[in-house]
Amino acid sequence: MSFDFNKVVPGQITERDLARIREAVCIQVEKIYDSCREKDCIEDARVRFPKLTERERDIINEAFNVKIRKAEVVDVITDVEPVPFKRGFYTVDVKFIIKVTLDFFTRNSGRIRVDTIEGEISFDKKVILFGSEGSVKIFKGVFAEDKMDKMVKTKLQQDNNPISKVEVAEPIPLGAKIRGVLDKLFEDRGEDENDGESRGGLESILNKRVFVTVGLFSIIKLVRFVQLLVPAFDFCVPNKTCVSATEENPCELFDSIEFPVDEFFPPQMFEFPGAVEQEKKIRAEAEDKRKQQ
Repeated sequence: MSFDFNKVVPGQITERDLARIREAVCIQVEKIYDSCREKDCIEDARVRFPKLTERERDIINEAFNVKIRKAEVVDVITDVEPVPFKRGFYTVDVKFIIKVTLDFFTRNSGRIRVDTIEGEISFDKKVILFGSEGSVKIFKGVFAEDKMDKMVKTKLQQDNNPISKVEVAEPIPLGAKIRGVLDKLFEDRGEDENDGESRGGLESILNKRVFVTVGLFSIIKLVRFVQLLVPAFDFCVPNKTCVSATEENPCELFDSIEFPVDEFFPPQMFEFPGAVEQEKKIRAEAEDKRKQQ
């Protein structure tokens, strides 16, 4: 939005601003060639405990119930490969590493005790996206005054091959189960009773297995470095001064922060954006499931 008629600043533009386009600029950016969104329910995923202590091992072995408290994506590993006989298309293999925080319930002298232990699950998926064709290497030179420019070494080269990008929201914890190694759930999954021994450590002598169910929303993209021609108004010069605090007077920055009323008084359903409509949708879905049963 323009704050005066003589300058265009970042934000919403008006018809008057369009008349102030000064030039067409060639820029190098990551262009999205294809993308897809995914909604995955990861059901009964086996929890691993790579940093298990002796005390935590005993807690898991003695637990009669478990509850999932939190789930967090800590790493995403991708691999892009061309699809044979499908020019321009690529498979994107994605592995999500998700840390889960679990509450284990045990009985101690007739009282119920709750202990929190962290583990991790992994989830793999494969999608096919269009990434086009073409492959060039990009070498860079760094300006050096009065001598030859310093060339970027091989390990820092770029190319314009397809690049995978994954955007993921934090998983939604849906449920957790704890089972003995001989329980039916464990047998039905086709897992060996001694599964985990190859990992070594204390996890190899657990007599319980933990499974969790989480919901995951993600967007997977294939991008390439390309040159695009875009309209430009001017150089993007900041139009406001920075707000800073000094060691002498750190309260200046604090004074500029509004009191967080909503943190103390959370909005009610009718005040929360979209909450009423969402409740109606949830009720309708529940009613449809009830009729189908």
